[in-house]
Amino acid sequence: MAKNVLGTSLAVCSLDPMTGFTRTGCCETGPQDTGSHTVCAQVTEEFLSFSSAQGNDLSTPRPEYGFEGLQPGDRWCLCASRWLEAAEAGFAPPVVLEATHEKCLEKISIADLEYHALR
Repeated sequence: MAKNVLGTSLAVCSLDPMTGFTRTGCCETGPQDTGSHTVCAQVTEEFLSFSSAQGNDLSTPRPEYGFEGLQPGDRWCLCASRWLEAAEAGFAPPVVLEATHEKCLEKISIADLEYHALR
């Protein structure tokens, strides 16, 4: 059973939009998930703009992939390294700790996640 950064069972991040590397709504991960999509975040306009400037446009719909594009306030499983990059640049979106997979702790400190926890 997958665990979150708090050591309890991993909660659902979002079913609408459907998120997760495996599109189960959870930030589960596995060997095929080379990007480690393990951080459940509530995206902001600032983060979406930052991500787009880094070459990962999450706002534009991509119907060929069944992706409607994200809007501020949507929850999404982000790559741990992208979230950390955004945090270091001052654009970290708030994190849902209960839905953030413990594997992200290999790259991100629990203190940083707690500091940016969704309140």
